[in-house]
Amino acid sequence: MRPETEDAVAAQIAAAKGPLRIEGGGTRPIGRPVDGDVLSLAGLSGITLYEPGALTLVAKAGTPLAEVEAALDAERQMLAFEPSDMRRLLGTEGVPTIGGVVACNVSGPRRVSAVGACRDSLLGVRFVDGAGTVLKNGGRVMKNVTGYDLTKMMCGAYGTLGALTEVSLKVLPRPDAAVTVTIAGLDAGRAVAAMSAALTTPFEVTGAFYGPFGDGGTLHLRVEGMEGSVAYRAGALVKELAAYGAATVESDGTATLWADIRDMAYLAESACVTRTALRPSQAAAFIAAVDEGAEATHYLDWGGGLIWSGLDVGAGDAVSVMHGAAARLGGHTTVVKAPEDLRRSVPSFQPQNPTVTALSEGLRAKFDPRGILNPGVMT
Repeated sequence: MRPETEDAVAAQIAAAKGPLRIEGGGTRPIGRPVDGDVLSLAGLSGITLYEPGALTLVAKAGTPLAEVEAALDAERQMLAFEPSDMRRLLGTEGVPTIGGVVACNVSGPRRVSAVGACRDSLLGVRFVDGAGTVLKNGGRVMKNVTGYDLTKMMCGAYGTLGALTEVSLKVLPRPDAAVTVTIAGLDAGRAVAAMSAALTTPFEVTGAFYGPFGDGGTLHLRVEGMEGSVAYRAGALVKELAAYGAATVESDGTATLWADIRDMAYLAESACVTRTALRPSQAAAFIAAVDEGAEATHYLDWGGGLIWSGLDVGAGDAVSVMHGAAARLGGHTTVVKAPEDLRRSVPSFQPQNPTVTALSEGLRAKFDPRGILNPGVMT
């Protein structure tokens, strides 16, 4: 099914007799596979409102991400949360859509800066719930809300609460310049300390990445903004971090480097890839727990708050270890890439505690009483 209007989406959901697999561009098959009829939202395409002066863009959910980014680029603006393109990592085809980005709360390296995650840029949504009812929440400006903040709930729900039909986003001016401050040959402990130090300076670091985790990894820090400001801040950052090693400052290749980091191209050859979010101070303890029973390669983004791990052998057992370690350390692990049999046998998302599970089930019962929208995808 590939409806081209919101009313058609509502009609097809209302008439559904069994589970529906909600898809955008089909480029992010994350979670337990859903056995059901495919409901593609790629037919709902087009930018319906773009006001550069108001820093606001509204687009139908199936609008290709590239189309949105091209429109913004023409006005020297951008999606500040830096959504990734997972096709290289996952080996998928198709076209990423803006609705898929919102449904998965896709947020790149700039997440560590003041701009936050995708949900922090989301102003409003339109969607169809499991009963076929069209709902709207939010608008075109940032404001406080009472009751359910459906806009935030839909962002990262992976289509389990409703099928997105339209999203409204805050956008920001594109930086005039960007450079990367690099320190090579750092051991992991010093790298995490250096990233924490860099992120607490007034020099507005918008990316902090290290890898591979070990004794000889490389630290990359990104500085963006007006050209003169970038040059000054990068130079000051080099001096601030002198105790951690000699740093270089490069502008050439910065865009390509951070695109590879954003898309985690470094683990494209790994059979299983996970991402774990936790406090940077717990990164070393988490990785030590994983490496006791599995061979894995790790990269740290978000200043050490996001750990990408690539595994090839014994991935199922390793994922269970990751979930246990993440729970103990106050974080959560998500399986981003794995063979289908592993995605069916091991939870892709961090198992929730009973209280959160009850809340989640209550929300799904409210918005999808028949349990037909991507059922089980987040288990």
